Amino acid sequence: MATNTINAEMLARMFLAGAANIEAQKEFINELNVFPVPDGDTGTNMTLTIMSAAKEVSSIESLDMLTLCKAISSGSLRGARGNSGVILSQLLRGFTKGVREEKQIGAAALAAACERATETAYKAVMKPKEGTILTVARGVADKALELAETTDDLEEFIPAVIEHAREVLAKTPDMLPVLKEAGVVDSGGQGLLEVLIGAYDAFQGKDVDYSAIAASAGTSMTKVSAEVQTDIKFGYCTEFIIMTDKEFTFADEKEFKAYLESLGDSIVCVADEDIVKIHVHTNDPGLAIQKALTYGQLSRMKIDNMREEHQEKLIRDAEKLAAEQKEKEARAEKKPVGFIAVSIGSGMNDIFRELGADYIIEGGQTMNPSTEDMLTAIDKVNADHIFILPNNKNIILAANQARDLVKDKDIIVIPTKTVPQGITAIINYMPEADVDTNEETMNEEIGNVKTGQVTYAVRDTRIDDKEIHEGDIMGISDKGIVAVGQSVEKTTRDMLSEMVDEDTELISLYYGEDVLEEEAERFAAEVQKLYPDADVDCHCGGQPIYYYVLSVE
Repeated sequence: MATNTINAEMLARMFLAGAANIEAQKEFINELNVFPVPDGDTGTNMTLTIMSAAKEVSSIESLDMLTLCKAISSGSLRGARGNSGVILSQLLRGFTKGVREEKQIGAAALAAACERATETAYKAVMKPKEGTILTVARGVADKALELAETTDDLEEFIPAVIEHAREVLAKTPDMLPVLKEAGVVDSGGQGLLEVLIGAYDAFQGKDVDYSAIAASAGTSMTKVSAEVQTDIKFGYCTEFIIMTDKEFTFADEKEFKAYLESLGDSIVCVADEDIVKIHVHTNDPGLAIQKALTYGQLSRMKIDNMREEHQEKLIRDAEKLAAEQKEKEARAEKKPVGFIAVSIGSGMNDIFRELGADYIIEGGQTMNPSTEDMLTAIDKVNADHIFILPNNKNIILAANQARDLVKDKDIIVIPTKTVPQGITAIINYMPEADVDTNEETMNEEIGNVKTGQVTYAVRDTRIDDKEIHEGDIMGISDKGIVAVGQSVEKTTRDMLSEMVDEDTELISLYYGEDVLEEEAERFAAEVQKLYPDADVDCHCGGQPIYYYVLSVE
């Protein structure tokens, strides 16, 4: 028997199932990302976006089509993260606008809503690119409109639309050479397909695991604190691997565990053939190591002073509290112009505050802030005109989306794609000039900044005619991956050779949390010798993931 319509209850189940399916597939989607950098990838961003909407849907008490559509639209818009998340939120926004007045949704209404979804998403992107999630969405809309003319049976209509989406997705490498070179389909398009597949599972009445959504939407979840207790009984976190000389028997394991228990707690002893993994918190790592040597040779030894780490955490917390207090005081008195900067790393945060930023949104490459994060920041800056510096190309759309949702303040998004561009923008702000003049000046000045970033590859791939393997060091400039090697400093030098020209006046190095100050200062001195006609500055950025962030002006 044919099914010709979908009611609000069924649409809600389909939406939540779509959210659950992309959550289950997010790591697979992340692996499709062409750039092998350790950042907030497509699958993660799309999942966090749709989960924000799923949370809204799960909290609806009295379900009807209009209420459901509002929850999906509002939740996804506010939760949107990264370009892929913003585009997904715009697809959901357009779709829900197309069905919100319906009591029952048939094939024709579904097709019209898919078309509206695609139109809305295309309008949200300044320069739409084919071979992306937009292409897959348009393929879905075109097929839905075609099928709606020949069938009312949704059991025939929906799977045919999904199959066409698969076909369009398979063709994305032919539209974007970078996908073909890497041997993958578009990750955003794959994410959209996973949402559709999950929705169809619910339509068919299949069992769907909603546990991830339940956890996300739960109102009485216990928050697990990762804070170290002030009174640390055993101060050294000790880890090592024993490469045993002979069989490590059950009796050996029992004996060694008992010995470790006499020294400390948090004990892990896992034996696998001729390898034994050990973890223990103790006040005397030497005794644990000495005993372990009776079983064989040791490898991958690691000892961390947890008391010292705790003290450092207390200092960081105090510094953060002081900065938050400063931001709170800055918000107390209304001012004509305010600044919001997206940043990550204590050094970068301090630089922006010193340059006049009123509010720092901590995020960036490893976790793209959501539209909701932007709205929260805007609400806390007491100014008539607020400049937002996204400082990441994957955050600009979310900032623009927040701007469009704010009605009581003038929000100006300066499309800074990197932290150095953001620093240049705020440095060139002129208090005596009007907002329009400053916007024009900042947009002009960020175009004069070349940015480079040095990080490591998280997967094997081929891009920009370069063979890249997991663990390789990559130098990424505005033009793409320009250097690949095994050494951080050599790769950085290779990248600089591509960036510096005869007009270069200033090279700024911002070293990350994994680079020691003395190492950075020494390296900066080497760079100065290489480029004696330019000034070379060295600053603590404190950023994770990226060993160095560079700017060349």
